[in-house]
Amino acid sequence: MEGPIQNALTIDVEDYFQVAALAEAVAPEDWPVMEYRVEANTHRLLEVLDRHQTKATFFTLGWVAERSPELIRRIHQAGHEIASHGYSHQLVYTQTPDLFREETRRSKSVLENIIGEPVTGYRAASYSITAKSRWALDILCEEGFTWDSSIFPVHHDRYGMPGTPFQPYQLRTPNGGQLTEFPLSTCPLGNYRLPIAGGGYFRLFPYWFSRWGLGRINRAGQPFIFYLHPWEIDSDQPRLRVKLLSRFRHYNNLHKCMGRLEALLNDFSFAPVSRVLSGVPIPTTAVSV
Repeated sequence: MEGPIQNALTIDVEDYFQVAALAEAVAPEDWPVMEYRVEANTHRLLEVLDRHQTKATFFTLGWVAERSPELIRRIHQAGHEIASHGYSHQLVYTQTPDLFREETRRSKSVLENIIGEPVTGYRAASYSITAKSRWALDILCEEGFTWDSSIFPVHHDRYGMPGTPFQPYQLRTPNGGQLTEFPLSTCPLGNYRLPIAGGGYFRLFPYWFSRWGLGRINRAGQPFIFYLHPWEIDSDQPRLRVKLLSRFRHYNNLHKCMGRLEALLNDFSFAPVSRVLSGVPIPTTAVSV
């Protein structure tokens, strides 16, 4: 195992048909008639984590929580952290501030009613808090969130805030509020920051490369944050007809993901986001993004 540093393990609880890469094939109004696979896949992840005696943060869609409250209770009762992934998995920068507030408040309320505790952490769908949607950070503060993990400090066609910090920091929102931000992890390659935080990158890169890149962050004395979705361990999920790039992003190496996850859990130490943040020295000077 790579040293004593605890890293943040996160699971984004959403189903395969809710992913932005497949939005061209299925509309939100069709979700209720799609084959529902998130419960079984999340149970599989819970079993793996239990076997490795590892706790994680589960960023959960309000849409899923309303349909599967017993799943959310099981996650919580197993000692994992519950955080919000919004309600309907729509890109934040495509929503109005009023709609974003409504959905954020609804998701937070649903989750808190299920677990009987405050929900203070948030992650946007597809990391879609960008330069176009900074206003969402103010709404998170106003709705009672204290930390966020939505900002990916990279260039990407759907997300990213290049030039923002790479490690946990105090973020100053446009209206002067503050959140603790745990940005998605990147690995330095010369002057380039390579996304290495999980998900599609974890399926794309060979495992030895992910292990090297994540280990490099730990060897620099810093924790990384890693993310995965329940549908990424489900190679039997229905195949939807989408464009080539979307098909590659979503279906590439699904059959390898569970084995790689098992290796990752053996090679690194993990904990929920809040626990990792409590042990990390975070500069007191807030950073505006």
